[in-house]
Amino acid sequence: MTLASLSRPAPARRLLLAVAALVATLFGPIPAAGQCPPQARTDKVVDDYHGTKVVDPYRWLEDAQSPATRAWISAENQCTRKALAAWPGLAALKERLGQLMKVDSIGVPTERGGRYFYTRRRADQDQAVLYQRRGLAGAEEVLVDPNPLSPDHSVSVSLEAISDDGTLVAYSLRQGGEDETAIHFLNTGTRQELPDQLPRARYFTVALTTDNSGYYYTRMDKEGPRVLYHALGAPGASDKLIFGEGYGAEFIIVANISDDGRFLVIQVLKGSAADKTEIYYQDLAARGKLQTLVKDVDARFFAQEAGGRMFIHTNWQAPNNRVLAADLDHPECQHWREVVPEGKSVIDSLSLAGSKLLVSYTENASSRVAVYDAAGKREREVALPMVGRVFEVTGRWQSQEAFYSFTSFPVPPTVYRLDLASGAQSVFGRIQVPLRSEDFEVRQVWYASRDGTRIPMFVLHRRGLKLDGSSPALLTGYGGFNISETPYFSYIGALWAMSGGVFAVANLRGGGEFGEAWHKAGMFEHKQNVFDDFIAAAEFLVASKYTNPAKLAITGRSNGGLLVMAATMQRPDLFRAVLCMYPLIDMLRYQNFLVAKYWVSEYGSSDDPGQFPYLYAYSPYHHVKEGEKYPAIMFLTGDGDTRVDPLHARKMAARMQAVNGSPNPILIRYDTEAGHSQGLPISQQIDEYGDALGFLYWQLGIPAPQ
Repeated sequence: MTLASLSRPAPARRLLLAVAALVATLFGPIPAAGQCPPQARTDKVVDDYHGTKVVDPYRWLEDAQSPATRAWISAENQCTRKALAAWPGLAALKERLGQLMKVDSIGVPTERGGRYFYTRRRADQDQAVLYQRRGLAGAEEVLVDPNPLSPDHSVSVSLEAISDDGTLVAYSLRQGGEDETAIHFLNTGTRQELPDQLPRARYFTVALTTDNSGYYYTRMDKEGPRVLYHALGAPGASDKLIFGEGYGAEFIIVANISDDGRFLVIQVLKGSAADKTEIYYQDLAARGKLQTLVKDVDARFFAQEAGGRMFIHTNWQAPNNRVLAADLDHPECQHWREVVPEGKSVIDSLSLAGSKLLVSYTENASSRVAVYDAAGKREREVALPMVGRVFEVTGRWQSQEAFYSFTSFPVPPTVYRLDLASGAQSVFGRIQVPLRSEDFEVRQVWYASRDGTRIPMFVLHRRGLKLDGSSPALLTGYGGFNISETPYFSYIGALWAMSGGVFAVANLRGGGEFGEAWHKAGMFEHKQNVFDDFIAAAEFLVASKYTNPAKLAITGRSNGGLLVMAATMQRPDLFRAVLCMYPLIDMLRYQNFLVAKYWVSEYGSSDDPGQFPYLYAYSPYHHVKEGEKYPAIMFLTGDGDTRVDPLHARKMAARMQAVNGSPNPILIRYDTEAGHSQGLPISQQIDEYGDALGFLYWQLGIPAPQ
């Protein structure tokens, strides 16, 4: 695959668009009598789930390639564009959003062989560029600029791996927001591309050997994930299967090489939350066989090798996590030693640098970082600017420096360099957004959920805002997959607060804010707890005079899209507007599409007679009521979402449009290119976020920014 080929539409897509255009020409862009939104047909589809009959009238919309579906999408988009364009403030809103987003940005660097590799995007660029510096203060050198690779700047670049001496990098190119990428290899000295490319597929990891003779990579094949080895210069057909036979599509496998190049470490994760893992390792220097470190234990393990020891971050017999050390001369678990014990705060991640352990904690839904020596003696706490989120902590075992990124609600990401010998810190790069953090106020509040559980929530608004119940509020959350919603900078949240609104993030059960017990309280048959927590958050905002139901909007993405739609089905009276992005909605059939088998270990599956009842009890698609007065709703999705199938939003939009008993609009903004993952050009992000915010401003009566 060449770089230029990524900018051309696939023949199948060109044919699909041509067929859709023909159908639209024959039957008109808006079906029926020009109705907007279009009236979708219903089919008599009935499924039998363990004796329960369930109707699915919009099953035909699951087929994204059918002419009927394409015509429906075209008609819906015309309706949505027309509706949004009627709000007079849309252009001004997008202009103001562009002022916030079109700024210089920089990523966390990685050092190899005295060179520093990172991505940076200038304010006038759509996509970030991959750079290197020869030395910390060296001049920036462009390695890969994806901006010229497609006319619409929809191709993005990510750094995947770097050789030990820094002379070779592996990078990926992504089209739009797809999860699939193509992997390329570049000589950093000559800027010459190697012929050893990997074609577009779903890859989990790429790991270069220290002698630059080859690389290991993990790819999702039709049967499941597989680890392969490629010798540089050899034909791809000769790649050797290393590991993975027998593992199906519900598993993720990652393969990495230790810093010193001696060990290959393979980790098998069951499901997206990795509630059960296996770890294997191989001594490459001794050409040893693959050895087992962890297997058949119902717990989460993440391992990194350094100095002949495996440091293991795990929740095994420790719901808030701990760090263990395994001597690879005696790797059996009975010889493992605890180096960082479990505490009240959750150990969120572990990084190794400077012969030390950098332990990232989540404490009351905010980050903190502590430094320990290899024996587990606590040396210091890393000083952070304020309550916020730390992510991407990077370093090397033999180096005395580490890097991390810090952000908070009113503070855009800043990259810091940490001197591990002295503890001194300096700024490597900062995102300069035209706003003043001192103009905002952030509070952490606590409220009671339906069953009495206390839930924390962060609330952002302009300093001095009068809390009389008249302010527009935007509430969001996630509540799943052990993901912690610690404070983060959001362009949507910042602009909302600048416009006089209240932006709230609830730390729902199902996340990882308070350890594995908190996570499990929002899984499987306990998923209703997540929705209860979210509804209680909305009720708290109203009762505390932050807002009122006529001024309250909610939004969520992916699992968060499931959240907001379940809340809408259960309490349609509580919200004025709903922004539902790239959502899961049909919880009886979700597991049959794309990569959704990863999520069965979180939600369960309707194929299981014991799990079907609770999925059916909350599945939003199956609780749409005829004549119910629903709030205004806009779904965001797109063809490029190769993670959560867009069929969820298509089916739900059609069903709700058919039965809504209120005059509030129900729209779907369907991008024929955009997807679930990162990588969309800034111009497209501004357009998407602008439409999303414009919908909410319009519905809540918020004037456009001046």
